[in-house]
Amino acid sequence: MSLTVLFSAPEAYWERYRETLPRAFAEAGLDVTLTRAAAPETVDFIVFAPKGPVSDFGPYSNCRAVLSLWAGVETIVGNATLTQPLCRMVDSGLEEGMVEWVTGHVLRHHLGIDRQILSQDGVWAPVVPPLARDRRVAILGLGALGRACAEALAALRFDVMGWSRTPRDVPGVACQHGAAGLRAVLEAAEIVVLLLPLTPETDTLINAERLDWLPDGAVLINPGRGALIDDDAVLAALDAGRLGHATLDVFRTEPLPPEHPFWAHPKVTVTPHIASETRPESAARVIAENIRRSVAGAPLLFLVDRDQGY
Repeated sequence: MSLTVLFSAPEAYWERYRETLPRAFAEAGLDVTLTRAAAPETVDFIVFAPKGPVSDFGPYSNCRAVLSLWAGVETIVGNATLTQPLCRMVDSGLEEGMVEWVTGHVLRHHLGIDRQILSQDGVWAPVVPPLARDRRVAILGLGALGRACAEALAALRFDVMGWSRTPRDVPGVACQHGAAGLRAVLEAAEIVVLLLPLTPETDTLINAERLDWLPDGAVLINPGRGALIDDDAVLAALDAGRLGHATLDVFRTEPLPPEHPFWAHPKVTVTPHIASETRPESAARVIAENIRRSVAGAPLLFLVDRDQGY
């Protein structure tokens, strides 16, 4: 069976996937024409990333599924024209990259590496950090990425707590859920990592009230979504000394505007949305597998729940 797959993503994505996707399709035994443009009625699947050419999915009446190259789907899940099944990206390369970034920054703050780097002034003043088992780290969001990061930190013997909107069970992690669970986790956490999806319920989850729940000097790490935090509230907590540091990889506006106060704040680290990137080789195999499953009549992987928004 010959299939037509429409690649609806910015030009930069096309350069990265124009060869990797056909290879993955061939490895999966699929006969596919990958194209940047096609008559809507001829399209069998759409590979999607934000800011691509397709925003109205209505004409694609024969499309079997829309397959996102992003783990987050907040830019598309509310599109009223999207009636086709939507699958988000869950990719081994993306997961490994996130685990490495999160683990690196947790260790950085746990060990006090910044202080050591800035104290090269000839003064011998040793500050010994606690062992990992005595450092409480909270992961907010226990989906694929949050779970992987929680397990990696637990393997390093950190005292890891996890929070999610619904009950989850992660070996070696003290899991909480719901409103009461969120407060309990934040009141205990010395380092908080945000890995929640962006939904109406999680937008500005970390506001002034919840920042006040944290122990004095706690560290906030956000590689999840920029809108999970209230920027002004975070800056106020840093200025008041309530929050010790904020390491931020994602922002409400990207690129982060040069005039934004995060850039110049001495207690903020900005990284340019690099915590994890979808790797074309592994992501292409995920796309190919989902197309193969659809053709075979098998359930799609990583199907988005429209009600929950992820």
